[in-house]
Amino acid sequence: MANEDSNNGATSPSLTILAQYTKDLSFENPGAPRSLQARDKAPAINIAVNVNANPLSDTDFDVVLSLSAEAKDGDKTVFQAELVYGGVFRIAGFPQEHMLPVLFIECPRMLFPFARQIIADVTRNGGFPPLMIDPIDFSQMFAQRVAEEQARAKVQTN
Repeated sequence: MANEDSNNGATSPSLTILAQYTKDLSFENPGAPRSLQARDKAPAINIAVNVNANPLSDTDFDVVLSLSAEAKDGDKTVFQAELVYGGVFRIAGFPQEHMLPVLFIECPRMLFPFARQIIADVTRNGGFPPLMIDPIDFSQMFAQRVAEEQARAKVQTN
């Protein structure tokens, strides 16, 4: 909820989570039960992260954090976990130039601990040690995404 500043009538910025939800969750253990046997070395784990945001109204936004984790032993998949985790956020009082950073940095930062726990639980329930994904630098991800879009736009204008 936006707060009105009593000094000058301006609205102070506010960011509120209205809802959080699991949109899609998948766990595959294609080699079970053999994949659960002890191995000499840990499997190689590849993690992919993506963030998207869509407006629901002038102040409400659906922000979706997608996490994908794949563990491989050589060319064999040990397990694969995919999660699409979302949140509905009410954002008010921010200058327009701050909206994209709020949507693509702050909102996923708030969702991440919950998504991380779901991935840890599903891998543990699949018979493996819980996969604890390292913290993600959403600020760096956003900067990289902006740079890629600017490069794409530059190529299209040439």
